[in-house]
Amino acid sequence: MSKKEKEEKEAEEAKPAEQFAEEAKAAAEAKAAAEAKPADEAKPAAEAKPADEAKAEPDWKSLYAITLADFDNYKKRAARDREDVYRYAESDILKDILPTVDNLGLALGSAKAEVANSDQSGKDSASPLQKGVQMVYDGLLKALADHGAKPMEDLVGKELDPNFHEAIATLPSADIEKGKISNVAKTGWTLNDKLLRAAQVVVSAGKPE
Repeated sequence: MSKKEKEEKEAEEAKPAEQFAEEAKAAAEAKAAAEAKPADEAKPAAEAKPADEAKAEPDWKSLYAITLADFDNYKKRAARDREDVYRYAESDILKDILPTVDNLGLALGSAKAEVANSDQSGKDSASPLQKGVQMVYDGLLKALADHGAKPMEDLVGKELDPNFHEAIATLPSADIEKGKISNVAKTGWTLNDKLLRAAQVVVSAGKPE
């Protein structure tokens, strides 16, 4: 075999090896590219996931502060309600006592008027019965005051307050301005500065024509 033929044969044998190496290299590059692409695509998703989780995470500190404030308001409101119950729990029984106080006051007023008409000497001529009723009346007023109940006094000449006064009539008055209280028909009462019974009053319609 000549030298030329030997070289041609070696070239033919080497050609498939080179081609095989190139094909193997191309296959390896394609495989690497295929593996790298999903990794690159998955990377932003992996980076976005913690951001989404952080965004959805509740603000526990703010929720704790809000819950604590709500609970504090609830405790204060419950304490006020409990205090109101204690302060005004006896309002019903006090209301039932007031008519008796009214009757005793009317009886004493009538007795004093009789004594004044029958005795012009100015001496204290009240009977023992009248003095006894007066003691009972004073004792009731003191007991009511000890429980926070007070009568509305000195209403004549004052402006009508619908929150505390009940107007039962409107009559002319020579001494009282129009729209102001000219007479008290029934005494009003308060319990710890809260209305217990409204005062029944007569309102002035102004000077008579």
